[in-house]
Amino acid sequence: MRSIRIQMTMMLLMVATVLWAQSAYDYIVRDHSFSASNYCLYPDSTEFRQTPPPADKHPFYLSHYGRHGSRYLNSRVAYDTPYKMLCKADSMGLLTALGKQVKQQLKNIIDDSEGQWGDLSDIGKQQLKRIASRMMKNYPEIFEGQANIQARSTTINRCVMSMGTTVQQLIALNPKLNIDMNASKRDFWYLNHQDLQLRDSMKSKNATRVYNEFSKPREENPRLMKLLFTHPESLDKSISGKWLNYYLLKTAFIQPNTHIEDNTLLIDLFTNEDFYQYWLLENAWWYIQHGGSLLNGGHQPYAQRYLLRKIITEADSCISLKNPGAQLRFGHETVVLPLVCLLGINGFDLQTANLDVLESSGWWAGLVFPMASNIQFVFYRKDKFDTDVIFKVLLNEQEATLPIETDIAPYYHWRDFRRYYLKKLDDYDKVKNRQ
Repeated sequence: MRSIRIQMTMMLLMVATVLWAQSAYDYIVRDHSFSASNYCLYPDSTEFRQTPPPADKHPFYLSHYGRHGSRYLNSRVAYDTPYKMLCKADSMGLLTALGKQVKQQLKNIIDDSEGQWGDLSDIGKQQLKRIASRMMKNYPEIFEGQANIQARSTTINRCVMSMGTTVQQLIALNPKLNIDMNASKRDFWYLNHQDLQLRDSMKSKNATRVYNEFSKPREENPRLMKLLFTHPESLDKSISGKWLNYYLLKTAFIQPNTHIEDNTLLIDLFTNEDFYQYWLLENAWWYIQHGGSLLNGGHQPYAQRYLLRKIITEADSCISLKNPGAQLRFGHETVVLPLVCLLGINGFDLQTANLDVLESSGWWAGLVFPMASNIQFVFYRKDKFDTDVIFKVLLNEQEATLPIETDIAPYYHWRDFRRYYLKKLDDYDKVKNRQ
């Protein structure tokens, strides 16, 4: 067993070396959309590797949690903020010709998005259809015949539509499927649990102070101000360079998720350095909010402890069935990210108080929660009587690692998983109950 642990450790070190040999900046230079954080498009143009399971094992059950697909912005605030600033500057005669073009494009985007705030876009629907098709293609044994498919979603429209689109595609590929689909507030306790105590502790005084110190030198963009305004020094205080830069970037990044992404005027305002600074700020913000940041106690991922227990309990129940099928759950990135951190997938259980080490440690949130991001547990066994059930975990359909021992990587023994994580959850509950 010791030799196996050493081999696994060496393998993970080699994988980490390959993955993080390049900086986030290098990734951004190749593809600036990587800096979009939770606005990243789903990476389904990449190759999805499938390692053959041990001999005689075959897939029989799939447990899933997925974020909705690409969407419009949740509200017009992110559009209105820069638009109103540009309107104010225009009324003062301070907009450059480029500034006037940007103002007009913002108006066009607002008009296009009106009435669709937060809605699933056509691009989002296509993402989900392709993911569903690959599920069925990769694991046909799970979805064959009259397989049982249970689908649950939060009641947010884009999540319900994501569930419906996925199920619709599965039925198109196999009309015989037995579908149980529902979206109800009754399931919020695990699909989108909001731990008020943990949420209130996200922005501790210490975390706020450290983040402000980290972000302050990265917030302004004097170059952008000179592009948009004839005399930036004459601007009214209501025109904030910090927020103009931030919201124009957000607007630029959300556009590829809708159908009017072909106009690149907004994204062309920015440089690779601008994208990188934005990525640093967003990545640190998400780490404090949902990662294991020691600035606020390191417990934020436990907000998804109910979901993890639900996944384990339902898997135990389904394993006892002859043909359990699949369980699909649909929600949000604010669940996907902390769940990945709680599980420690690919080292995302990192705990530190130093925001400067996130990049070198490989804690890159954009790798976890692009639009349509998903976690899949795919279970294998020889037959119904096989007591050594194994599984692999996929993050955005890529085979991933967990912080537990295995002699069959990238597969794990289910008994080892449930022992490790139930203890982890029980230990947290004991500490929480003593507080």
